[in-house]
Amino acid sequence: MQQIAFNEISAAEVSAIPAMKQLKLFFAFKVDEDCLNGNPTDPRFGVVERAGRRIYRFRSDDDYRIYFTVEKNEDGDNVVVVQRVLHADSLKDFFFRSGMGSDSEDRKLGKSRSFWKLIDDGEKAARKK
Repeated sequence: MQQIAFNEISAAEVSAIPAMKQLKLFFAFKVDEDCLNGNPTDPRFGVVERAGRRIYRFRSDDDYRIYFTVEKNEDGDNVVVVQRVLHADSLKDFFFRSGMGSDSEDRKLGKSRSFWKLIDDGEKAARKK
């Protein structure tokens, strides 16, 4: 079992999701070592990369996307840090407004400066305690 931490932005995004959908979303969100090594066996996981940066993506059955990083705590254990929680509809709108083509979702996001700004904003936000 891994510790999951949220920043203020991702906590607010999760709180906007109805409670039962939140439970379903996080019940399905199981991060394993294959995922963290960049070789996810579960097709719902993916990796978005750009200029040496890596962020992981989990795609739920309810069309939510969890974008997260992994850090080590003081004991050397992995901590999954949720940077953003977005719905597929908000991503479609993002792609439309950004004029992005028909590449795969992860590839599109990897190329997008606007996406990395979203992630940067999440990483800079204070963690919820």
